[in-house]
Amino acid sequence: MTTATVPLDTREHILANGQRIMAGKGFSAVGINEILTAAGVPKGSFYHYFGSKDAFGVALLDTYFDDYLAELDATLQDGTQAAAQRLMAYFAHWQDTQSFFDCQGKCLAVKLGAEVADLSEAMRLSLKRGTAGIVDRLTQAIDAGVADTSLSVDGAAHDVAQSLYQLWLGASLMVKISRTTQPFETAMATTRQMLHLPR
Repeated sequence: MTTATVPLDTREHILANGQRIMAGKGFSAVGINEILTAAGVPKGSFYHYFGSKDAFGVALLDTYFDDYLAELDATLQDGTQAAAQRLMAYFAHWQDTQSFFDCQGKCLAVKLGAEVADLSEAMRLSLKRGTAGIVDRLTQAIDAGVADTSLSVDGAAHDVAQSLYQLWLGASLMVKISRTTQPFETAMATTRQMLHLPR
């Protein structure tokens, strides 16, 4: 790609290429030059938008979570389904997109979570904000499910939401380790049990 054909929104273009590459290789293994080569932009463009690789990582995670939360909102606010169905649709989508195969950048929190939390305080805080946003939305969906009687839970909705998110994060890691989808099947069964839904 020549400089003349670089998209107008160069910052978003760099972020999109970085997300795709880092979802496959991790943060530390990817250099700035690899991202810029894939994006077809000069090094000066990178430092125009990002002061450092660390700042790029924060922007990458913030953008990832903004997009993720927008998709989550669309799923959980679908007025054509009961809250329990919307929640299960979210976890089914997770199972479909967070596999050990090429996740096309959709598994960034799983891929980078443990790695960057120890490398960068700013990136850790971005992860913390993003995951808190997910748990908050799951809490609201569980509350809605209790209200419309499509599900029930033992304990506070926020505690259940947090446990479910941690369950699925752990399952995603185990899927990558075992190279099978069995951990997701176990997570789905446990999710149904926690929400008191039929198998």
